Amino acid sequence: MSELLKQARAWLAQDPDPDTRAELSGLIERADLDTLTARFGAKLEFGTAGLRGELGAGPNRMNRVTVMRAAAGLAAVLGPGKHVVIGYDARYKSDVFARDTAAVLTGAGVHASLLPGPLPTPVLAFAVRHLGADAGVTVTASHNPPRDNGYKVYWNDGSQIVPPVDGQISAAIDAVGRVDGLPLGPPYAERGLDGAAPGTFTELGEDLVDDYIEAVTALPLGTARTLKVAYTPLHGVGAGTLTGAFLAAGFASPMAVEEQRNPDPAFPTVAFPNPEEPGAMDLALALAVKIGADVVLANDPDADRCAVGVPVGDGSWRMLTGDEVGGLLGEYVIANTTGERLVATTIVSSTLLGKIAAAHGVRYTETLTGFKWIMRAGEGMVYGYEEALGYSVGADSGLPVHDKDGIGAALTVAAIAAEAKRAGRTLQDLLDDQARRYGLHATSQLSVRVEDLSLISGAMARLRAEPARELGGRVVEGIDDLAKGEGGLPPTDGLRYRLAGDARVVVRPSGTEPKLKCYLEVVVPVEAEVAEARTRAAAGLAALAADLKVTLGL
Repeated sequence: MSELLKQARAWLAQDPDPDTRAELSGLIERADLDTLTARFGAKLEFGTAGLRGELGAGPNRMNRVTVMRAAAGLAAVLGPGKHVVIGYDARYKSDVFARDTAAVLTGAGVHASLLPGPLPTPVLAFAVRHLGADAGVTVTASHNPPRDNGYKVYWNDGSQIVPPVDGQISAAIDAVGRVDGLPLGPPYAERGLDGAAPGTFTELGEDLVDDYIEAVTALPLGTARTLKVAYTPLHGVGAGTLTGAFLAAGFASPMAVEEQRNPDPAFPTVAFPNPEEPGAMDLALALAVKIGADVVLANDPDADRCAVGVPVGDGSWRMLTGDEVGGLLGEYVIANTTGERLVATTIVSSTLLGKIAAAHGVRYTETLTGFKWIMRAGEGMVYGYEEALGYSVGADSGLPVHDKDGIGAALTVAAIAAEAKRAGRTLQDLLDDQARRYGLHATSQLSVRVEDLSLISGAMARLRAEPARELGGRVVEGIDDLAKGEGGLPPTDGLRYRLAGDARVVVRPSGTEPKLKCYLEVVVPVEAEVAEARTRAAAGLAALAADLKVTLGL
């Protein structure tokens, strides 16, 4: 107890935030040991996803001390004279964390450039390469709950960091002392908070956003522009940039869900600000029906993901899976680019993109989960996607953004939908065409959220010790233990089951949430009607999910 209170008082003494100081003072005064243990019994670990966690005082929470330590660690790895671009979303404390980062970096002799306001993450990723910076930081928790925030680091290629850089930054963070002893430069030095010689500080202008919009509107977008779009940014930062991109490309402005148009860190109309979550798209789908839209588009709160909804007749709509959108975008990009090209997706995404690439004579590869790996798939990339609604769309000149880009993806989906509409067709028609050509590739996901992370490690251990012989009535023909680095991939905790009938299951712990995720796929040849194949595929996915629930034992 005395050691715990000692740690808490030491943290309190260096904390510059009056909000968390008041919170922590109350916990210490009440000797709330359970809460203090939750805050000080562990710490947020800096990894390839950076930092992400609940807001609050202590090393196991996101706060100004945690952020300043992260910035100091990054500065130590980079060294003086380097250039870092900093972006942020509209979550609680995001702007404060961004300016804290700038102050620590400039105090360490680093040139810091701050984006001109809360903006989509892909604008930050674009800016790193566009400005020739050495690194980038964006303060965001993407689609996490309102109480969370995060800190993501990009390297000079404009993509998220991977080993060994993440480990070097993590070690440097561990070596940081008290943050009240750090030299602070602009934007705080002029306020008298520190007298050390700072690096330089730049507040970037809106022309950077214009440059980003110019880059994404240079994508192959065809000539059709007649399209009615219902759109939601889910209370995030996507609306302004997406609308600007649509207008610059010659499309009409999408009709946005009024209740969700403006940034709001409370995300008051949704349980989770993630377009994949049940209920999150209800208002957008209702708007689509009301205005007679051709397509629904959505971004997550930092606008690096894109969700798509389509009409299915009788006034009904459905949201497409990330794999369905991934297949549509992939074939469109391949058809509208030339030369020696590479397309990539992850080991948990549908196998459809590989078949599309083979049919068009284009190189294809699979990577570990996450865009940090997709963007390092190889030379000549014109397209990459992951099933979790992340897409990076390119042209002959390459990818304008070396990360997932919900704005560029939305713009390209609109181009595909407008071309289809001009021909009297829909996105659903295009999906049916792909099913006839390549077989119906149906995917779904089974996720189990836990409070105790040991349940996940225990489940993975059981799966390895007692390999399944059959799932969903299909014989298990092979199991790849991804921890062994199967197929030349870096080792990762996961299992891939290859099943009879071209079906597949991948099981892996989530890298950002306390979840065990299972990715299911069945492939059904279209022998008559696509609708009949969809019915068979749905039954196959349901059988796999039912068996997995029993096999996982959670």
